Amino acid sequence: MIRVEIERKYRMRMRPEHLEMYSVCHMTQGYICTEPVIRVRSIRHDKQELYVLTVKGTGLVEREEFELSLSKEQYERLSQKVDGYVIEKNRYRIPLEGGLVAELDEFLGRLQGLWLVEVEFTSREAMANFTPPQWFGEDVSHDGTFQNSRLSQMESYR
Repeated sequence: MIRVEIERKYRMRMRPEHLEMYSVCHMTQGYICTEPVIRVRSIRHDKQELYVLTVKGTGLVEREEFELSLSKEQYERLSQKVDGYVIEKNRYRIPLEGGLVAELDEFLGRLQGLWLVEVEFTSREAMANFTPPQWFGEDVSHDGTFQNSRLSQMESYR
């Protein structure tokens, strides 16, 4: 199913208090192609592991997205086609006011030290009316440097 993703992204200013109390999953993702974006991702939460192929349209704040569940074998075969570096991160899901959720990514490995927060919205209006919490940092929604597909091409974060 194709859906439109509307989101804003921030560089985190400070680590939220009591981060350990929020739901967290571990993700590994690679990009078969960065234009158009074709991503394979494994998501491990507790003892469950999911595998997903995602195709994203163009754009920074609003773009089409298509996701397809994969078997472990399909994921492993497609992972061999990854161009660039594999991204590894922990994702924390933090509830916000108004039913929104902050997805806080703590990057690991070669991107260690980078923390990004994304918030998805149901409409452009909801996005325009959003006031980020104080612990959010700089809004980098319009800076393609912070797209995961671009980060996958960088040797390190610094």
